[in-house]
Amino acid sequence: MTSTPKRILAIKLADLGDVLNITPSLRALRHTFPEAQLDVLLNPHTRALVEPTGLADEIIAFPKSRYEGLAAASPKSWGPLIRHLRALRKRKYDTVINFHHLTTPLGRFKQRLLIHATGARTTVGLDNGHGGWLTHQVQDDGFGARQEVEYWLALAQRLGASSSDISLALPLSPADQQAADQLLADVGLREQAFAVLHPGSGGFSVARRWDAPKFATVARELHEKFALPSILVGSSADGVQEVLEAGSHSLIDLSGRTNLGQLAALLRRCSLFVGADSGVMHLAAAARAPLVAIFGPTNHLAWAPWTPYSPSEVVRLGVSCSPCAYVKHAVAWRHGCPERACLADLSVMQVLAACKRPLEPCT
Repeated sequence: MTSTPKRILAIKLADLGDVLNITPSLRALRHTFPEAQLDVLLNPHTRALVEPTGLADEIIAFPKSRYEGLAAASPKSWGPLIRHLRALRKRKYDTVINFHHLTTPLGRFKQRLLIHATGARTTVGLDNGHGGWLTHQVQDDGFGARQEVEYWLALAQRLGASSSDISLALPLSPADQQAADQLLADVGLREQAFAVLHPGSGGFSVARRWDAPKFATVARELHEKFALPSILVGSSADGVQEVLEAGSHSLIDLSGRTNLGQLAALLRRCSLFVGADSGVMHLAAAARAPLVAIFGPTNHLAWAPWTPYSPSEVVRLGVSCSPCAYVKHAVAWRHGCPERACLADLSVMQVLAACKRPLEPCT
């Protein structure tokens, strides 16, 4: 850097787990440039992840979904988009840091348009051969060549920013903690150890999900072998009902009863988290819950839980065709293949063996 940045815009228009994964980099920027204005451009539904952490001066909500697919081609979307871009220009950022891979031609065009609209003289991002227009680049060697958090920390380091704390930031307030305590009291777990199971994977790719009956069996075994009742979390679209129908008395349904902060507080208190590759899994990593992450078609080398200060296990079969989504520089098979042998053949015993390792110090 030739000068200290005074007005920084960080861009991450993605989902929950991806936003959590940039928080160590935001902390590095905040720590190194405490006098700078640091704003973050996010999808509206992810602002609750960053706002309570104090890592950003302002969250700017940008409704990315309105400018995707056929919606982007509609003249009705052009006026609001132009107003958004003009508003960014008026903020007079001198530095923009882009927390995205330059993966698809359309995505690259949109990112370049958005960043150019800010008028910032310093632009920082990954370069996979398509980022020559950035003023400060970090080599992108492909998905999984580094964990995603490591890529984003490298972008902050490109600006000279660092921090000794590289953990994911946890969006947690006293009110969230009190609400979680009350929920636990309501189900008789205020003073008892428990596990949290999340059978979903978000709406972006349901191919990441393990079978619901297997989750139910894991819950039964955790109860019988470790005296751990299991709390189910997630939304109505996360397959919770299927787990309940296949399960037993050791399952407690809290799905749909928490916001993100309250869920974070529950995860902070649990003795074990078990779930697929999802935003909730990354939230468990931020909460430093002992966790087991189940991976199938997606790239574990890129999105394994970032847990530098807490125990975690990745469970996967390692079949030759896995991962098939997000490999090298391509999205590839985002929804996996119809057979999904990488998850269909993953047994309960393999997941339980992974659960045992973080639980053993507690038994």
